[in-house]
Parts: sequence; C-alpha cells; structure tokens
Amino acid sequence: MKNKGLGEFEELVLLAVCILGKEAYGISIKREVEKHSGRSILLGAVHITLYRLQDKGLLRSEMGGNTDERGGRRKRLFEITEPGMRQLHAAQDVRQKMWQLIPQLKMSM
Repeated sequence: MKNKGLGEFEELVLLAVCILGKEAYGISIKREVEKHSGRSILLGAVHITLYRLQDKGLLRSEMGGNTDERGGRRKRLFEITEPGMRQLHAAQDVRQKMWQLIPQLKMSM
C-alpha cells in the first residue's frame, strides 16, 4: 500500500481503536472520538471510516459474542494492524516535526 497519509477523522478513529483495545466497536469508538475531539459525529460516519480503514489494511475486525444488552446481537470488534500502527506513528512524526518548526513568537494578550 502506498503511503497516502491519513485524514484527520481516520486518524481520530484509529487512535480511538487503540485507546479502547478489546472494546473497540462502532458506538464505543464514536463516543471516544466525541469525548476527545469535543464534537458530535454520526455513527454512520464512524462505520464508513472503519470499513475504509479495514479495506486499506489498517484495521481488522471480528464478530464478538452475543450480548443481552444488544438483544442477543453480536458486536463487530476492531483492532489496529501493524500497518495501521505504522501509519499512526508516521502521522505523529509529521505533526511533531511541523510543530517544532513554528517560530517562537511572543504573543501579547
């Protein structure tokens, strides 16, 4: 896969998957992104992004067990792959390098 980088929302979703570990499924990922970004997002946007990231090989998923709270339905659980971790680290490196290049300006308040 050619490294095209990650979009901001893709990066947030990947980070949420990493934070949540074995509890990373659609609604928990949505809540985690909302909690840290301070913005409201649609569950459909999360699902579309999860499947796009899976198609890119950055995530993998499997069906979890049945749960009473979901009426016996199973959750699709997501996990980051090694290429996904590499993409996250690359995004972090780019951001850190660019932050370091910002001149130290004196701001008056």
